[in-house]
Amino acid sequence: MDHRPWLKNYPNGVPANVNTEAYPDIISFFKETVEKYKRREAFVCMGKAITFAQLDQKSTDFAAYLHSRGLEPGDRIALMMPNLLQYPVAVFGVLKAGLIAVNTNPLYTAREMKHQFVDSGCKAIVIAENFASKLQQIQGDTNIGVVITTSIGELLGFPKRMIVNFVVRRIKKMVPSFNIPNAVTFSEALKQGKDFSIKDFQSNPDDTIILQYTGGTTGVSKGAMLTNRNLISNMLQVQAILLPFLDKAKSEGQETIICPLPLYHIFAFSVNCLSVFSVGARNVLITNARDIDSLIDAFKKYPISLMTGLNTLFNAMLNHKEFDKLDFSKLKITLAGGMALQKRVALEWKKVTGCQLTEGYGLTESSPVASVNPLDETARIGTIGLPVPSTDMRIVDEQGNPLGIDQVGEIQIKGPQIMKGYYNRPDETNNCISDGWLSTGDIGEMDKDGFFRIVDRKKDMILVSGFNVYPNEVEDVIAMHPKVSEVAAIGIPDERSTERVKVFIVRKDNSLTRDEIEAHCKENLTGYKRPKEIEFREELPKTNVGKILRRALKEEEGV
Repeated sequence: MDHRPWLKNYPNGVPANVNTEAYPDIISFFKETVEKYKRREAFVCMGKAITFAQLDQKSTDFAAYLHSRGLEPGDRIALMMPNLLQYPVAVFGVLKAGLIAVNTNPLYTAREMKHQFVDSGCKAIVIAENFASKLQQIQGDTNIGVVITTSIGELLGFPKRMIVNFVVRRIKKMVPSFNIPNAVTFSEALKQGKDFSIKDFQSNPDDTIILQYTGGTTGVSKGAMLTNRNLISNMLQVQAILLPFLDKAKSEGQETIICPLPLYHIFAFSVNCLSVFSVGARNVLITNARDIDSLIDAFKKYPISLMTGLNTLFNAMLNHKEFDKLDFSKLKITLAGGMALQKRVALEWKKVTGCQLTEGYGLTESSPVASVNPLDETARIGTIGLPVPSTDMRIVDEQGNPLGIDQVGEIQIKGPQIMKGYYNRPDETNNCISDGWLSTGDIGEMDKDGFFRIVDRKKDMILVSGFNVYPNEVEDVIAMHPKVSEVAAIGIPDERSTERVKVFIVRKDNSLTRDEIEAHCKENLTGYKRPKEIEFREELPKTNVGKILRRALKEEEGV
């Protein structure tokens, strides 16, 4: 069997391999990029732009500030905010200081935050003030000593800063009051950082620079250790796929990519913050992707040539009354990731925009991109495309033996983008990485041309709008309720979000109501993890050793 049958189907100009030794670390790549494109706009948010040179200066000030507060290379710092100009400034500042960035979803509840901060051993945090009251509840249970808060409008300049903050704080009342002693604002940190310099430290290709938390198979959120080499490799792999389709535009000036996915999500971080940034493109940050009007406005205001997103987002845009009136003449590439792309959405997108909607595939553990459909007319809807350069993929049986063409088994990935392992969890790492091959837990098949297709998910994981929901976590939270005896959570199909969470509960106390369960979940689980359906039962199906059979419940639901 041909070892890499997909190579013959790569579009012209896409190499079989990339030079993963091109840069020793992210910072050397960053320095080269900001020097090359210094006067161009790097990121735009709410109409305010920051150039590559300004990003360089501000991130240097921020790095110096972190060192001035006694933080050392290798220390962990959480970044918890939506898409704002502060994010790229903070993340590149963190990397310049040799710290490890712990990307944190701002929608997390206090309980979820505590788990991630304790597990990672965070010593510091940059947090949007909207979520600071949650931090206040749990800070005492963590090692976080340095707290930097930021407002939504902080880097927007006068008078926009004041207007945006007034609306967010006073009108929309989105900032619950908090009192965190010794917290400093982001602006103050940048100002103080000017008086200090970054201390020298040794940086290596295999140093972990990002701890990206993923649900994992056990349902306990685990930190994937992503290194300089992992992220540089994935950046170069994605860049190699994009460049042949961008060359023609180089003479016309800068590419503009719209970025509705949060940069704390590994897909947007790798593709937007690194790969597209590396070719001097301007990233238009969308702070709240649920506000489809703001995406429509961005398309009206900027010559958007690239877009990343999820199936649900593309679907919502297609359903917007003004979408088909927009000018898509500049749009060259639209990349879908994070969840399965529905055929109907892909076809409709092409019809309305004239631009192909290209599906890719990957995992947090693969930094994340592992395969992408070709960006030319050879893409095959319904597949996850071809492995990216310098990457091997294969299908194996239950015993780990490689399978042939069109045979169904588990997808495994091998390449320079595969994580170093799970932080502080060597057993979990050994369970999923063997001989360099990452077991994905996804069941799929490969055709004779090297195109891969996902058939099913091996785990009981539930996929809600591109986010992983682990039944164990939902069950653990509901089981904490004093009136609950037993609980099982499964995913059932949902046209809008791929799946939604359904729970089956055996009451301990017959007075237990649906409203009580919903209130309990609201307090302890972020929105996408909460059950949308609740069914009370007298008993749950079990194995002979008493383990609840989720499989049987799925069958009852016809899943």
